[in-house]
Amino acid sequence: MQVVSVVWHFSLGSDSGIELEPRSPRGNPDWPATGGLVHRNHRRPARIGISYPQLLRVEGRDLHVTDLDADAGTPVIGLAPVFQEMLPRGTVHQPGWSTDMLRNYWTQADERP
Repeated sequence: MQVVSVVWHFSLGSDSGIELEPRSPRGNPDWPATGGLVHRNHRRPARIGISYPQLLRVEGRDLHVTDLDADAGTPVIGLAPVFQEMLPRGTVHQPGWSTDMLRNYWTQADERP
């Protein structure tokens, strides 16, 4: 499987929507309030997103990918190949609430229009 790193801009958000104060992810009080830099959404200060979609094929200058979690027409800032050797070394640890929150992430994406 070939994977690319896509850096993109949350262009549908606005500067007025930026939130830095601690809040519970997705408004769920069962998850701890965390600062704005912990969230991976359009409310981040720079409104920059990073995704790692699978590269399906290349046709000229067009890259066809799957599992790019950005809206159609989203401005892409940068692309780069993902190399196994450049991924984090060792085990990646994350809090339990994030696993709970993202458990059905791709299922929910598949259900979107």
